[in-house]
Amino acid sequence: MTTAQPAGAGATVIIGQKVRAGQEREFHSWQEEVNAAAAAYTGFLGAEISPPTPVQPDWVVVYRFDSIAHLQAWINSATRQSFLNRGRAYLDGPATQQVLSGGTQPPDPLVTVVVTHRVHPDHVDAFLAWQRHMTEQESTFEGFRGTELFRPVEGLQDEWTTLYRFDSAEHLDAWLTSGRRQEVLKEGAKFHDFRMRTIDNSFGSWFAFEENGRQAPPPSETKTSVAVWVGLYPTVVLLTLALSPAHLPLWLNLLIGNLLSSFIMSFLTMPFYVNPLLKRWLRPPPDAPPGRTRLLGLGLVTGVMVFWAAVFFLVTTQIWHLP
Repeated sequence: MTTAQPAGAGATVIIGQKVRAGQEREFHSWQEEVNAAAAAYTGFLGAEISPPTPVQPDWVVVYRFDSIAHLQAWINSATRQSFLNRGRAYLDGPATQQVLSGGTQPPDPLVTVVVTHRVHPDHVDAFLAWQRHMTEQESTFEGFRGTELFRPVEGLQDEWTTLYRFDSAEHLDAWLTSGRRQEVLKEGAKFHDFRMRTIDNSFGSWFAFEENGRQAPPPSETKTSVAVWVGLYPTVVLLTLALSPAHLPLWLNLLIGNLLSSFIMSFLTMPFYVNPLLKRWLRPPPDAPPGRTRLLGLGLVTGVMVFWAAVFFLVTTQIWHLP
């Protein structure tokens, strides 16, 4: 289903950039510096880089902020402009940019097409009706995983932006090259002024575990914090036990331990332990009774943490005595 996203519910900018041949390594190092500078700005939630693939010809950088105002402060900042001036030697032409206000965290671990349209104010209703028809036709194709429509963002972007998601490049190509899509495009001839770009990557999320490829709204901050605690406790204790024979100084032990725990949490603990275990509590079905879901979730969390506490108490007092 296509929905226009409200402003003020988080903001994301997707930037596509061609890089000069032979300058890829320098560009990546420079972009890491840019991302680090962005992290110092109010409302920053994350930044990720995706190199080109056979499906995605450009480098793609995604910035996420908690509001359009904070995103705009970064995009228009003197700091970013200074970096852009210094990085021109690595860039092959101007970048493309799409700003998304609200919605889910895009793009997800699917193949996503980003389409931007300039729409005359008098044609908005016709454009929305045409978009609904486009989605109805698209949804009948194999591999379709959803569509999101984002309104223009005042002061940042005049275009409407649509995300089309499929589970593979092959299924996406089947839709893009289909006769049915060509027919729909002809029906919307007045909206022919558009740009299209494919993104093929997996911008990670500890809580992206929907089997059907659609991303539900994220869990509340309280649930997220509790879920991370459920995964972090056994991860940190096991790493502490594993590193203890090395007798490292505290500062070095924490430095290495924090790095390892970040990777383990992202690639093992959250996707294979916490998310499956707490799934019905983190993202309950729409028809699940809230009270019962809350009690079952808290009971499960309590039981799991009591289990780990008992295990590590026995291990550290009866089996393995830390120095």
